[in-house]
Amino acid sequence: MPRRFALADLPETIPVFPLPGALLLPRGRLPLNIFEPRYLAMLDDCLKTDHRLIGMIQPFESREGEAPRLRQIGCAGRVIAYSEAEDGRYLITLAGVARFRVREEVEGFQPYRRVKADWTSFERDLGRSEDDPAFDREDFLGTLKRFFSVAQRSSDWDTLQEAEPEMLINSLAMLCPFEVEEKQALLEASSLTERRETLAALMQFAIAAGDEGGGSLQ
Repeated sequence: MPRRFALADLPETIPVFPLPGALLLPRGRLPLNIFEPRYLAMLDDCLKTDHRLIGMIQPFESREGEAPRLRQIGCAGRVIAYSEAEDGRYLITLAGVARFRVREEVEGFQPYRRVKADWTSFERDLGRSEDDPAFDREDFLGTLKRFFSVAQRSSDWDTLQEAEPEMLINSLAMLCPFEVEEKQALLEASSLTERRETLAALMQFAIAAGDEGGGSLQ
């Protein structure tokens, strides 16, 4: 079982991995393929710490050659599995721990970026699985089936029928092919109910766009 954190356990400063379109949520799992030298160095340093936390955060678009600005909210994950490939890449899995708000970026000599993190708004992320009392599985899966048809994707529907609401909603939020701004809205949702409503609205919009265009999502 992954380590449980209390608010007092969370570090003031964490390394961050700015990656557009990559979404990590509390209690979620995110596999990553690490190959850039600066992020290989980040992982080496991270594995020396007790907390083994890396902050996943989405950057804004930037001009070529400029460091992109970071969005204000990301999610930290603990490295729970890693292996090294023969070509030097790291294959890792992050377990989502808690979201954070960027207080400020930390200057230093490391090749990767670090921030001072404010965790206080997201203490609930450290608890047990969240419930969604208004969740209508049949209606939600109906929308999902239409969305997958437009997106030309398949899934194990038996597993979806049995999955706990949080695991189902958060896994779909992380995996579905939404734009960066849409992923950020899913990350910043204040509750599981709000995230499910946002996810359903995004799927319905994609379905309508696909129907109008007569094609699939790219």
